[in-house]
Amino acid sequence: MRRVASLSSSFGVDGRSLAEDRYYEAVDSLADGDLSAAISTFRKSLEADPSYADAAHGLLHALKAAGQLDEAVAVARQLIAADPDDILAHTSLSILYQHQGKIAEAEAAATRAKLLGWKRELREQKEPESHT
Repeated sequence: MRRVASLSSSFGVDGRSLAEDRYYEAVDSLADGDLSAAISTFRKSLEADPSYADAAHGLLHALKAAGQLDEAVAVARQLIAADPDDILAHTSLSILYQHQGKIAEAEAAATRAKLLGWKRELREQKEPESHT
Protein backbone atom coordinates (compact mmCIF):
# COMPACT_ATOMS: atom_id res chain seq x y z
CA MET A 1 0.00 0.00 0.00
CA ARG A 2 2.87 2.37 0.68
CA ARG A 3 3.93 2.03 -2.93
CA VAL A 4 0.41 2.88 -4.12
CA ALA A 5 0.22 5.81 -1.71
CA SER A 6 3.58 7.16 -2.84
CA LEU A 7 2.62 6.73 -6.49
CA SER A 8 -0.68 8.45 -5.80
CA SER A 9 0.99 11.41 -4.15
CA SER A 10 3.36 11.82 -7.07
CA PHE A 11 0.35 11.94 -9.40
CA GLY A 12 -1.48 14.44 -7.19
CA VAL A 13 -3.95 12.04 -5.58
CA ASP A 14 -4.26 12.65 -1.86
CA GLY A 15 -4.98 10.03 0.78
CA ARG A 16 -8.65 10.94 1.02
CA SER A 17 -9.18 10.60 -2.73
CA LEU A 18 -7.56 7.18 -2.72
CA ALA A 19 -9.56 6.23 0.37
CA GLU A 20 -12.79 7.30 -1.32
CA ASP A 21 -11.95 5.31 -4.45
CA ARG A 22 -11.29 2.20 -2.34
CA TYR A 23 -14.43 2.87 -0.30
CA TYR A 24 -16.66 2.86 -3.40
CA GLU A 25 -14.96 -0.31 -4.66
CA ALA A 26 -15.67 -1.92 -1.29
CA VAL A 27 -19.31 -0.81 -1.36
CA ASP A 28 -19.66 -2.40 -4.80
CA SER A 29 -18.11 -5.63 -3.50
CA LEU A 30 -20.46 -5.59 -0.54
CA ALA A 31 -23.46 -5.05 -2.84
CA ASP A 32 -22.25 -7.99 -4.97
CA GLY A 33 -22.09 -10.17 -1.87
CA ASP A 34 -18.30 -10.54 -2.03
CA LEU A 35 -17.63 -10.04 1.68
CA SER A 36 -13.97 -11.00 1.50
CA ALA A 37 -13.25 -8.39 -1.18
CA ALA A 38 -15.36 -5.81 0.66
CA ILE A 39 -13.49 -6.32 3.91
CA SER A 40 -10.12 -6.20 2.19
CA THR A 41 -10.98 -3.07 0.22
CA PHE A 42 -12.51 -1.23 3.20
CA ARG A 43 -9.22 -1.93 4.99
CA LYS A 44 -7.29 -0.52 2.01
CA SER A 45 -9.45 2.59 2.20
CA LEU A 46 -8.56 2.99 5.87
CA GLU A 47 -4.88 2.47 5.11
CA ALA A 48 -5.09 5.42 2.70
CA ASP A 49 -6.93 7.56 5.25
CA PRO A 50 -7.27 6.15 8.78
CA SER A 51 -9.67 8.96 9.74
CA TYR A 52 -12.23 8.07 7.05
CA ALA A 53 -15.17 7.13 9.28
CA ASP A 54 -17.41 6.01 6.40
CA ALA A 55 -14.88 3.32 5.51
CA ALA A 56 -14.72 2.16 9.13
CA HIS A 57 -18.52 1.97 9.26
CA GLY A 58 -18.49 -0.01 6.03
CA LEU A 59 -15.83 -2.33 7.38
CA LEU A 60 -17.77 -3.10 10.53
CA HIS A 61 -20.90 -3.78 8.46
CA ALA A 62 -18.98 -6.17 6.18
CA LEU A 63 -17.36 -7.89 9.17
CA LYS A 64 -20.80 -8.31 10.79
CA ALA A 65 -22.19 -9.80 7.58
CA ALA A 66 -19.23 -12.20 7.47
CA GLY A 67 -19.88 -13.27 11.07
CA GLN A 68 -16.64 -11.72 12.33
CA LEU A 69 -18.38 -10.08 15.26
CA ASP A 70 -15.37 -9.63 17.55
CA GLU A 71 -13.50 -7.73 14.83
CA ALA A 72 -16.60 -5.67 14.06
CA VAL A 73 -16.92 -4.75 17.75
CA ALA A 74 -13.27 -3.65 17.76
CA VAL A 75 -13.90 -1.38 14.76
CA ALA A 76 -17.02 0.08 16.42
CA ARG A 77 -15.02 0.78 19.58
CA GLN A 78 -12.30 2.48 17.51
CA LEU A 79 -14.94 4.68 15.88
CA ILE A 80 -16.31 5.63 19.30
CA ALA A 81 -12.82 6.36 20.61
CA ALA A 82 -12.22 8.67 17.64
CA ASP A 83 -15.64 10.34 17.92
CA PRO A 84 -17.54 9.66 21.16
CA ASP A 85 -20.60 11.44 19.71
CA ASP A 86 -20.89 9.11 16.69
CA ILE A 87 -24.50 7.94 17.05
CA LEU A 88 -24.20 5.34 14.30
CA ALA A 89 -21.14 3.78 15.94
CA HIS A 90 -23.01 3.39 19.24
CA THR A 91 -26.04 1.97 17.42
CA SER A 92 -23.85 -0.46 15.48
CA LEU A 93 -22.11 -1.51 18.67
CA SER A 94 -25.50 -2.20 20.24
CA ILE A 95 -26.52 -4.38 17.30
CA LEU A 96 -23.23 -6.27 17.39
CA TYR A 97 -23.60 -6.91 21.11
CA GLN A 98 -27.13 -8.20 20.49
CA HIS A 99 -25.76 -10.67 17.95
CA GLN A 100 -23.20 -11.78 20.52
CA GLY A 101 -25.90 -12.27 23.14
CA LYS A 102 -24.50 -9.48 25.33
CA ILE A 103 -27.86 -7.94 26.13
CA ALA A 104 -26.81 -5.62 28.97
CA GLU A 105 -23.98 -4.17 26.86
CA ALA A 106 -26.32 -3.86 23.87
CA GLU A 107 -28.86 -1.94 25.93
CA ALA A 108 -26.17 0.37 27.31
CA ALA A 109 -24.87 1.16 23.82
CA ALA A 110 -28.42 1.71 22.53
CA THR A 111 -29.16 4.06 25.42
CA ARG A 112 -26.01 6.02 24.69
CA ALA A 113 -27.03 6.33 21.03
CA LYS A 114 -30.49 7.57 22.02
CA LEU A 115 -29.07 10.14 24.42
CA LEU A 116 -26.67 11.41 21.78
CA GLY A 117 -29.53 11.65 19.30
CA TRP A 118 -31.64 13.66 21.73
CA LYS A 119 -28.72 15.98 22.47
CA ARG A 120 -28.23 16.55 18.75
CA GLU A 121 -31.95 17.32 18.30
CA LEU A 122 -31.85 19.84 21.15
CA ARG A 123 -28.80 21.55 19.65
CA GLU A 124 -30.49 21.72 16.25
CA GLN A 125 -33.64 23.20 17.81
CA LYS A 126 -31.63 25.87 19.64
CA GLU A 127 -29.53 26.86 16.61
CA PRO A 128 -32.40 28.38 14.59
CA GLU A 129 -33.60 30.25 17.68
CA SER A 130 -30.22 31.89 18.16
CA HIS A 131 -30.31 33.25 14.59
CA THR A 132 -33.62 35.08 15.04
